[in-house]
Amino acid sequence: MLKWIVSALLMVLAFALSAQAADIKMDCNAIYSASNFHSQGAQLFANKVAEYTSGSVQISVHPGGSLGFKGPELLKTVKDGTIPMSDILMGGVAGSDQVFGISSMPLLADNYAQARKLYDTARPYYDKACRKWNQKLLYAAPWPPSGLFTQTPLKTAADFEGLKTRTYDKNGAELLRAAGASPMSLPWGELYSALQTGLVDSVLTSAVSGKDGKFWETLKYFTKINYAFPLNMVVINNDYWDALTPKQQKEVLKAAAEVEAYQWEESSKSNDESLKILAEKGITISEPSKEIIDMLSSDAVLMLENTMKKSKKDFKAAINAYKK
Repeated sequence: MLKWIVSALLMVLAFALSAQAADIKMDCNAIYSASNFHSQGAQLFANKVAEYTSGSVQISVHPGGSLGFKGPELLKTVKDGTIPMSDILMGGVAGSDQVFGISSMPLLADNYAQARKLYDTARPYYDKACRKWNQKLLYAAPWPPSGLFTQTPLKTAADFEGLKTRTYDKNGAELLRAAGASPMSLPWGELYSALQTGLVDSVLTSAVSGKDGKFWETLKYFTKINYAFPLNMVVINNDYWDALTPKQQKEVLKAAAEVEAYQWEESSKSNDESLKILAEKGITISEPSKEIIDMLSSDAVLMLENTMKKSKKDFKAAINAYKK
């Protein structure tokens, strides 16, 4: 009888220890402010994970880059496990793997349907690239279409000459340089002061970022060139992922799929809302002239052709599959 009781107690203890071992807490680095829809999406994901795993997986989201990581170093930071999870602007880490620059290739997708097709086509290659960096891609969602915020109106191709434009990745810099502008890279946190001091006089970004950055205080115009729908991805270090039980992994992926679908819809809604706010604050919003469209389209085609000539096989395969 005593032997049976001891055996039963050992089984209970084993189950308790197993349950305790299955519980896990992780920090998730979020680049943008808590009011940004990407950071809000990360928080929604954390909430759903906690709900679906009955609290056994807890994710603490840290918006505004408050953990101290914001840029091209993020892939390595997650790879090394310095932070377990992060949202990452794909184009910002394209220097680490070329495929991460696919979504910000200029004028490759000019509406949300095309952007979704491009994402679905390239997803296997994104997954592969993430695995190389010891992490798993959980979900990705697009920024609204990038346009140009300027101090003077863009009416002709000549108006691009001399623009000191802050771009968010190499692709945008290359296109604007071909158009005659002088692109430069700046951390988001330094942009407002750069606009105030005249270090830059224009910004390639979305209406959402223009709203978040209060660009009406320094800029006057927004031209909707629909440059790209760049993706943000949320990733997890593979060692942390492997520490989850199969059931926990299943529930995390369920949450990720739901948030991804929600964030694609939210991107479009955020764009509409932000354009309305910008207009109310005095920003003049316009469609690009045919001359500008023709110039940018021509430059974009040439840029893609040149990129394909020197690109690696995964990048080529994704682009070719998308264009079928």
